[in-house]
Amino acid sequence: MKLYIDLFLTFVRIGVFTFGGGWAMLALIEREVVERHSWIERSDFLDLLAMAQSMPGILAVNISTVIGDRLAGVRGSVVAALGTILPSFIIILLIAMFLTPDVIKNNETLTAIFRGIRPAVVALIVAPVLTTARSAGITWRTVIIPVAVATLIYSGMPVVSNPIVYIALGAAGGYICYTHSMPTREDGTR
Repeated sequence: MKLYIDLFLTFVRIGVFTFGGGWAMLALIEREVVERHSWIERSDFLDLLAMAQSMPGILAVNISTVIGDRLAGVRGSVVAALGTILPSFIIILLIAMFLTPDVIKNNETLTAIFRGIRPAVVALIVAPVLTTARSAGITWRTVIIPVAVATLIYSGMPVVSNPIVYIALGAAGGYICYTHSMPTREDGTR
């Protein structure tokens, strides 16, 4: 029972204090589950992150669900997902009740606050991307793979609009980078 309470409260705390969606939450989730509670090893966290990204739906809910499942099965996944969803639901409900779009648009203080939040959210998204890249072993030699895929995504080419194509391109790039960078043994094998 204590694990369920800890899971719920951990993900509620993350949900309350994080703006910017799943990528912005990743640094906090990793700090909580890997460093603070030691529930999961960093390499396992990266594997769970890859699994969460491949699932349809919201990244923050997906990662909390797979972490909860890893720690306490189906009940743990439900508790962790509820902890992630509940704060956002309550905050959005309160905003919808009290702050109409006209109130936000016409209030200089709120407008200034939201303009200040935007750059902070960018930083919250970039930080986990960098730590994930470091933990995933991306080197200067292999950095071309995410740069090339990001460039294709940003270009908006309609031919390459399916995420599966990007994953396949990344896999092909990884195969090329890693098979050609491995030293050849005396018997000619890699």
